[in-house]
This record gives sequence, C-alpha cells and structure tokens, in this order.
Amino acid sequence: MESDDDMHDANDLESVDEDFYSDGEGYGYGDGVGDSDADLADYDFMGNESDDSDELTISRSQKNYTVLKEEDIRQRQEDDINRISAVLSIPREAACILLRRYNWSVNKVHEEWFADEERVRKTVGLLDKSFLQPSNVKEVVCGICFDNYPSHVMVSAACGHPFCTTCWRAYISTSINDGPGCLVLRCPDPSCGAAIGQDMIDKLASDEDKKKYYRYLLRSYIEDNRKTKWCPAPGCDGAIEYVLGSGSYDVTCSCAYSFCWNCTEEAHRPVDCETVAKWILKNSAESENMNWILANSKPCPKCKRPIEKNQGCMHMTCTPPCKFEFCWLCLGAWSDHGERTGGFYACNRYEAAKQEGLYDEAERRREMAKNSLERYTHYYERWATNQSSRQKAQSDLLQMQAVHLEKLSETQCQPESQLKFIIEAWQQIVECRRVLKWTYAYGFYLPETEQAKRQFFEYLQGEAEAGLERLHQCAEKELQSYLSAEGPSKDFNDFRTKLAGLTSVTRNYFENLVRALENGLSDVDSQGASSKTTSSKNVAGSSKGKGGGRGKGSSRVGGSSKTTDDSGGWACDQCTYINSKSALACQMCHHRR
Repeated sequence: MESDDDMHDANDLESVDEDFYSDGEGYGYGDGVGDSDADLADYDFMGNESDDSDELTISRSQKNYTVLKEEDIRQRQEDDINRISAVLSIPREAACILLRRYNWSVNKVHEEWFADEERVRKTVGLLDKSFLQPSNVKEVVCGICFDNYPSHVMVSAACGHPFCTTCWRAYISTSINDGPGCLVLRCPDPSCGAAIGQDMIDKLASDEDKKKYYRYLLRSYIEDNRKTKWCPAPGCDGAIEYVLGSGSYDVTCSCAYSFCWNCTEEAHRPVDCETVAKWILKNSAESENMNWILANSKPCPKCKRPIEKNQGCMHMTCTPPCKFEFCWLCLGAWSDHGERTGGFYACNRYEAAKQEGLYDEAERRREMAKNSLERYTHYYERWATNQSSRQKAQSDLLQMQAVHLEKLSETQCQPESQLKFIIEAWQQIVECRRVLKWTYAYGFYLPETEQAKRQFFEYLQGEAEAGLERLHQCAEKELQSYLSAEGPSKDFNDFRTKLAGLTSVTRNYFENLVRALENGLSDVDSQGASSKTTSSKNVAGSSKGKGGGRGKGSSRVGGSSKTTDDSGGWACDQCTYINSKSALACQMCHHRR
C-alpha cells in the first residue's frame, strides 16, 4: 500500500512547470491538420510567438563546428606552413617542423619563437647555419656501414654528418614504415639532434614511402590539434573542427554520421559521456553473464559447476565426469532423500532449514541478482529495439531519397523541391530514435531513490514515444497511399500540413526533452516538489492552446464534453483531447467541433 508521502510525490508531479519542457506548446502532440486558417494559427507549430522558440530556431541554424574535407585540410595545412615561413623568414621545411612540434598552433609557434628563438631551434633540431663538407676531401667514411665512398655521392643533413645514399634510404624507409614517428626524424648520428625535413624525404624516399609520409603529415594536422578530430565513421576521410566551450558536443559529418566530439562515440544526447562509457562497458562486460548464472543456476555441491534447472523434479544429476546426484532445493546428496523427505517434487529438509534462516543469505543474493538482471534486460531490450528502429528508418530515408521521391513527384505533379518536408520528417524520425534510445540508458542510471524524478522521467519518455510513433506512422503508413496513387491526390496538401506539423512539434518536444534531461530534471527535487511550484501550471490542465494536454481535466456526460480547463479549451467528443478555444476541429482525431 502506498504511503502518504508516495501519494504526495505523485501528485506533485502534476505541478511541474509545463512551459519549460514544451516552450508553451504543451505535452500533447497535435496532428497539425486544421480545417481553417484559425486552426493552423492556433496550432502554431512554427513557434513564432515564443522568445524561447526564436532562440531555439537561431541555435539550430548556428553550428558550433566546421566539417573539413581532405582538400580543406591540405589547404589549411599549406596556409599555416606558408604563414610561418613568411613571418619567421625560414624555409618551408623548417616551418613544417616547427608547426609539427607545437601541434600545428600558429599562435604557439609565434609566442615561443619570439620569446626565445635559440631555445626553440635547439628543441626542434633546427640549426642556425648549415655545415658544408670540405670540397678537397675525395673519400668519406659512411657513419652507418663504415665503407668509403666518394664525397660527391654522400648525403648529409644540415648538421653535415655524411652517410651513403643506401644507408639513408634504408634509415628513412624503416622510420616511415614504423609509423608516424617518422615526422620527428633526426640525424642518424646518435650524438646529433638535427631534424630531418621534407626536403630529405623528397630526395631519398621511394614513391610509396613518400605517400605514407605525407599521409602521416596530413593526419597529424588533425590528430595533434586539440580543436579537430577525424570522423569515426568507417571509410570517411572527413574531420570536424569544433569551437571549444560552445555547448553541445554532438556534431554531424558530411557523410551524415553523427557523433560526440568529446568521446567520439555515437551522438548520445541527453546522456553524458561518462554514462555512455559505463553503459557500453556494461553491455560488453561479463558482469551480466555472472548475474544470469547467479540468478538462474546453482552450483553442483561436489564439483561447483553451475547447473540450470529448467523443468522436471528436484532430483538433479551433474554432467560427467562428476555425475553427482543431489537435491535441487537443499543441495544435499540424493541418497539421503526419498518419500520421507517429500519425494521428487518437495524437500522437507529444505523447508525446515529455510524456516531456521539457513538459506536466507543465499536466497537474498539470488533474488537481488534476478531483480538486477530483469531491470537491466528491461532497459537494454528497449535500447536495442530503438537502435534497430533507427537503422530501419535510416534505410527508409535512403530509399525515399533515391527512389520514392522522384516517383511521388511524378504522381503528384509537384517538383521534388516541394517534397522536402517528407525528407525532413524522416530525418527527424532518425534523430528522435537516437535520442529515445539513449533515454533508456539515462533511465537505467537514474537513482532508484529519486522516485519523483523517475515518475516524471517515465511520463516524459512515454509522451516522447507516443509522439514519435504518430510521426513515424504518418511518414510511413499514410504516405503509402500517395505513393501507390495513379494520379494527383486532392488531399495531398492536407497531408503536407499534417506531416510538417507533426515534424515540427516532435522536433520541439524532443529538443525540450533533451534539455530537461541534461539539466537533471531540475524542476523536480528528490522529494517530488517542484522548484517552481508556486508559479507553475498543472500539466494536464494547461496547454496554452497549443497542442493541449492529455485530457485529464475533461469529462464526458450524456454525450457532451465538459472541461475544467481555465483557458476555455474544449474536449473532443470522440477522443476527449483538450483543444484550444479557437480550434474548429480536434487536433488529435480531426473531429469537427
């Protein structure tokens, strides 16, 4: 039986400020189909009356990151090298070595160079003056193979240490094949720290090694820069430059893959990176296997091998070579059991020992493991289901773009540019499936002690699921009738309005849901009281005429509708959905007032 405090917690949820989560549009999802201009104005899915909505629209258009293609990266790298070379009056090879040393930060190179040029040169291995071999020396000993060679076939870096061409090529080739460490190559002489630049690579390396070297150099421009990261999508060569400290880490590459710039996992708002890491680890770890074994099996009393009982009597026989026979309930030898102990389907010894409390700890551990496993399975199955649904929606989106859009354009006699609302709807479905998927990881780690937050979270999650299902059904099922039509449909414009409206409302709701969860549902404290209780409106009774509530404030008497909505809204005779005062038709089922 619920306590008074529990009842109080549940009731307090109704007083949480609806406007914070809905931008004044309410929790209900109208279908966006009106029979008049007044209806559409009342629906207001464009959100042009709210300052918050205006800010939201601006934030959508302003990205805090830049997508870089390979040619963009090369151009930026060349520009930085040329800039340093011109400002410091040094060769391009030396400028490249400097930038590589200071992680491709032009400002950092300037600061360090002008602060202490001599120290910087020594650190990176740039000599102020090149050493020249005496011209009167006919033969020189190679410092690696120790053979004598004519001086004109010997090669040396700026330091002047001579090595034969064969040894140089082997040294450079080995360094390049060892990995990116070749970018900080130094003179082969152990006592020398002179840097080996691109000029030596171009002169001595093979074509294949040159290609690898310049690939490492290009990748270092992204990997060593703290503001840029490669897109983790398989086969993608794009990178993302992120404006540090600018808010959300979710970014989308030109290949359409969305990921978190901070942890490079799949985009996971509203869940933070730490929670995602724990969730991924939990899905791949052996801990849940152990929980399953603990909850559904018992160890053989002799060999301790886990045994699962899925049917039959209490007489168990361990597998060879053990073959020990025992009672499933008390784990005692079966030779001590018989009719006097309860037969094959009961055990008097177990019942007596259980009354004495001998099995309490073992049963408690099994029960805890079982509950933990059931809870994890509940959240994981729904997480995985939404992941599958998202993948299916992505496939449908690609098919829509490649096949169906052109067919629909011909059937409805409309240019494809006017059918973009369908693509936008499918893109929103894909995004919402991703958000909804991660809400289950959020719910799994939401503390059990915060009952008010859990109840409110489950309510918001349920509303999100319902709204997304309406959008998905409209974009998938209702669209089929227009795809299969042989000619233009008279009500296609109504469908356009409905789908565009659902897309906009769903987008607004999910954006507000993400912000609410990222803020830790701050409107609800651990006792269930709202932080805005004195100024908030009842969730069910207040919709501000923009989508309505869930009809909690309406009643049906003698076939007519009555409502307790203070704003003057009316409840539909068919579905009891609360509509705004000016609406001429129900925004849920389209029934005329």
